[in-house]
Amino acid sequence: MAAKYIEIFNEMVEKYEKEFDSFQEIHDKYEENPIKWQAEFNDEGKKILEIVRTYENRLCGHMENTQNATYSANLAEKFRNEIKRYLPKLDMIGVTLG
Repeated sequence: MAAKYIEIFNEMVEKYEKEFDSFQEIHDKYEENPIKWQAEFNDEGKKILEIVRTYENRLCGHMENTQNATYSANLAEKFRNEIKRYLPKLDMIGVTLG
């Protein structure tokens, strides 16, 4: 059986396949030319981050205020790292360059 964060990740990507595919194209263009694609990357990236946060909260939300808070943070990090395997520039969403 896959780890819970992998299950949630797969569910998210399946449900929002069009959004992720669309953002992947912009992401790849952004990697090649960040200045040129920054505005579109940030605009579309906001939508992706909303989706990611929703699923991250489903995965970890109920653990934050319990003894499992550290476990929850680790789980959230694993979830984000799984996303970054496909979208390495995820953390650049919202950043303004030069």
